[in-house]
Formats: sequence, structure tokens, C-alpha cells
Amino acid sequence: MPPKRAPLPLDDLLARAEAYANFLMRKNGQVPPTLLAATPKGVLCYVPNNLSDVRAKTDFANTSRLICAAYSVTAVVMALESWVTMAKPGEPLDDTPPSEAFDRREFVVLMGEPAGQKRQKLLPIIRTDAGGFFGFGEFDSGSFTGFQGRFTGLLPPKVPNAEQRALAKAMLEVMGVAVAALGREFPSN
Repeated sequence: MPPKRAPLPLDDLLARAEAYANFLMRKNGQVPPTLLAATPKGVLCYVPNNLSDVRAKTDFANTSRLICAAYSVTAVVMALESWVTMAKPGEPLDDTPPSEAFDRREFVVLMGEPAGQKRQKLLPIIRTDAGGFFGFGEFDSGSFTGFQGRFTGLLPPKVPNAEQRALAKAMLEVMGVAVAALGREFPSN
């Protein structure tokens, strides 16, 4: 039996997710919603077939939770493109949905979770005048700690035992998400 590798720390997983996002933005001009998960056997990568509606987004989040339970995930990063609006200093946040706001900004959001922690990194997307990807800008996302929603809290609250992991794997298999479908290598440059 080969020795187990040490799980990838969250900082390294976030750096990989950023390199992955940069690669895809340069190649395709967009980043599909992606789960990167550090396990004792390496990094898993899961991209859903589609996110066309609310149900598909919820299914992606729940499938991600099953992957975390099934494969003893120690750290996870969710990479998503998103429109973001922010309140101006001293003013309340306008409740207009970001997709409809005039002052919205386009970001790739990396939401990372090791056991018991949450960290985010927001990568502002800079586009050329023609709409192509130019690069990521600088943004201090250190003050954003209260991310909530369907794509947070992906790691199980307690470490699953062998029976729970087997059940999660069986559920994933029925859903068509076998370990072979979870890309273990992904482009990084």
C-alpha cells in the first residue's frame, strides 16, 4: 500500500484555484463553477454539467457536500464567477440584485474552507475594451468574512466514519459522479 500524502493546505489549494481560474479566463473568457477538494490521495476537481437554474445550483452544492464526505476532504475551494455590488462608505447597501445594478463589478470568487474556518479571495476581472479577459486586478478581500449561501459550509461538521463515506460514495455513484469523473489533475498555467 503506497503511503498517504499529506493533504494540501488551504493556502496551496487557493493558489491552485487562482491559477486554474487565470488559465480558464485566458483560454475561454470564463470560469465554470468548480469544486477543488484536497484529500489524502490528492486534489479532486468537480465541474457540474450545467447550472441553468436554481435547482441545478442547489444540486451542485449538495453534490459537492457529498464529495467532501465521501473522499475525506480536508480543505475545499469553490471557484465561481459572480457579479458583486458594494455599499459606498457610510451608505447602506442598495438591495438591487447585482446582476441588475449599474455599479456592479465582475469577480471570480474563491471560497475556501479547511475544518472550522472560512477564507475568501475575490479576484476582480479586468476586461479589454472588446470584452476579452485582460487579467485580475487587486482587491483586499480580507474584511469579507461573512459569506453565506448554498456554496458555503461544504465540509461535514464531523469527520465521517467509514460507513458514512461508503454511503456517500454509493449516492454519488447513483448520481453518475464516480471517482473517475472527478478530475484529479487540472490545468494550472
